[in-house]
Amino acid sequence: MAFDYTTRFAKALGDLHEEGRYRVFADIERIAGRFPRAVLKTPEGNREITVWCSNDYLAMSQHPDVLNAFQETARRSGIGAGGTRNISGTHSEIVGLEKDLADLHGKQAALVFTSGYISNQASISVLAKFLPDCLIFSDELNHASMIAGVVDSKAEKHIFRHNDFEHLEELLAATDPDRPKVIVFESLYSMDGDVAPVHAICDLADKYDALTYIDEVHAVGMYGAHGGGITEQVDAADRIDIIEGTLAKAFGCMGGYIAGSAKLIDIVRSYAPGFIFTTTLPPAIVAAARAAIVHLKESSVERDSQQRQAAATRSALISRNLPVMPSKTHIVPLLVGDPERAKAASDRLLAQHDIYIQPINFPTVPRGTERLRITPGPLHDDALIADLADALAETWQHLGLFSDVCETAAE
Repeated sequence: MAFDYTTRFAKALGDLHEEGRYRVFADIERIAGRFPRAVLKTPEGNREITVWCSNDYLAMSQHPDVLNAFQETARRSGIGAGGTRNISGTHSEIVGLEKDLADLHGKQAALVFTSGYISNQASISVLAKFLPDCLIFSDELNHASMIAGVVDSKAEKHIFRHNDFEHLEELLAATDPDRPKVIVFESLYSMDGDVAPVHAICDLADKYDALTYIDEVHAVGMYGAHGGGITEQVDAADRIDIIEGTLAKAFGCMGGYIAGSAKLIDIVRSYAPGFIFTTTLPPAIVAAARAAIVHLKESSVERDSQQRQAAATRSALISRNLPVMPSKTHIVPLLVGDPERAKAASDRLLAQHDIYIQPINFPTVPRGTERLRITPGPLHDDALIADLADALAETWQHLGLFSDVCETAAE
């Protein structure tokens, strides 16, 4: 009897619907020059909305220097890159970008990928494969791309409790001191907005002779005097063997990268399938990213304004007794605790208040911690913040969400 593929797929999708985790994408067109305003396109017509969940944290995708770099390079070089780096896709812009990124993090070299996911998956897996009998120690809340890299490496892995360096030391101390080790963690965890104890983890790496690999995707451009991330802010970049980052968030473009020693970068460049067999980023995108990096190395205006508006948003929501989860960074998470209610809140905000905030559900966050993840930017002015607070308070009241959720968030 033939296998019923359609029924199997339908059941899997039905399971998502039953759990309230089925994802519906909104058709949104951002308005150049008017961020965070966008146009929502629906069968009933189009209307303007305010986006409160973008990872374009500093609105650099709209910055005149970034737009000009993209347009001028596209006119000069065309759109596509022409192939993979190994065939015909190495162009002067990407060579320059890798030098810029190495300089940003104080490293010998850098390597650019098409996305942050690929840079993590490819780099972690290749790194471990070239260390015989390698052990990987991974924070339990690491991003899916890091987990994919650990799994693909086929190395023995040990998971330490989130940001718990004492548990990490227990695991390190219990292993063979002669085996090579890699500690894999993030600097800033984007769903909770908390920061890793970077120096404490580096101390353990020194003590137990382990390499360190840090994901800075939600921190590059955002922290440090030149936008080098948390590692720059806490003066730890020289203690980290590999810094991984993205061009798609604070820098407003797309792509991922790693920075480290020349030999280590060359190993990944030479052996990672995710790099070797992927078409290079287009010159215009790369030029735009370079313009964003150059600007944010010199300017703290955007970072300072973003931090100010994030703090103002947090205060406004707390004043309405909304369940703001603890965070001292630019991430403002609002606990809901149930996937269906999180979606209902998101739907009402969009339908009744023209505010777009996507719900965050499992597997992105653990079950029971579903939330709305708010990312205020420098262009979310005080009037928009007041509108957001009003809309959330009305939504919470309408849906009956003012309950023990607030007490849970404060714990």
